[in-house]
Amino acid sequence: MRVRESETTQQTKPSGGWGIAAGIILVILGLIAFARPFYATIATTLAFGWLFIIAGIGQFIYAFGSRSAGQVIWKIALGILYLLAGIFLVGSPIAGALSVTLVLGITIFLQGVIQVFMAFQIRPARAWGGVLVSGLLGIILGIFIWSNFPFNAAWILGLFVGVSLLVNGIWIISLSSASR
Repeated sequence: MRVRESETTQQTKPSGGWGIAAGIILVILGLIAFARPFYATIATTLAFGWLFIIAGIGQFIYAFGSRSAGQVIWKIALGILYLLAGIFLVGSPIAGALSVTLVLGITIFLQGVIQVFMAFQIRPARAWGGVLVSGLLGIILGIFIWSNFPFNAAWILGLFVGVSLLVNGIWIISLSSASR
């Protein structure tokens, strides 16, 4: 099913200025990560670690605040799992980078697949090709991470996060500029 030009323009128009700003931020973050891939790998690992710790705390709050929604023991067990994963990543970011590298490789690959489908859905838009290129690069980068795992895990994660951020920022700027 093809999307009409008016539908595509209407879908991309509201994000004009905000989309350009978000795209610029993504491009800057991508360039920083590309220039310092080891630090980007460690930063990504630490960010995931803190997200797990926050999720664990939230799970404990939920467990004790919603006793009627199921057995508390399973909710506490999940909170402990989140906390342990977060503590592992924050406490040992280089070892945690191996795990995060594998998960992020899968995520970048799936993001690429989704973007390829999205590109063909917005195909009449002027910048649909940028979305397609971003999706194809995501698929290639995801496969490349898998094929080199665990070698070079200390820098490959940061490098690919940088490339992904850079390319996503460029297509967001392109789509937002086309809608103005």
